[in-house]
Amino acid sequence: YYLLLQPQRQPQALRTTTTMAIPSQIATGTFLYLILGAILLGLVFASRLTGRLTKDNADIANVVVVIATIATWLFWACAWMHQWHPLIKPIYEE
Repeated sequence: YYLLLQPQRQPQALRTTTTMAIPSQIATGTFLYLILGAILLGLVFASRLTGRLTKDNADIANVVVVIATIATWLFWACAWMHQWHPLIKPIYEE
C-alpha cells in the first residue's frame, strides 16, 4: 500500500520544465499604454496650469483619461491574446 502512494519517477530525459511568463509583447504594449496615459495626464495637468481647464473640468478629464487608457489597453490585450491562442479553429469544407 505504501508503494502505491509513492509518485512514479520519470527518467531525466523525459522530464520537461514548463515556465509561466508574461509574453514580451504584452509587457511592451502595457508599458506603452502606461506612457500614453502618463502623457495624457500630463496634458491635462498642463491645461489646468495654463487656465484652459477649471479644477472641476480637470478632475473630470483625469477620470476620463484613466478610464479611456485602461479600456483601450484592455481591448488591445484581448485582441492580441485572441490572435495569440485562438479559441475557435475554422473547419474548411471543400
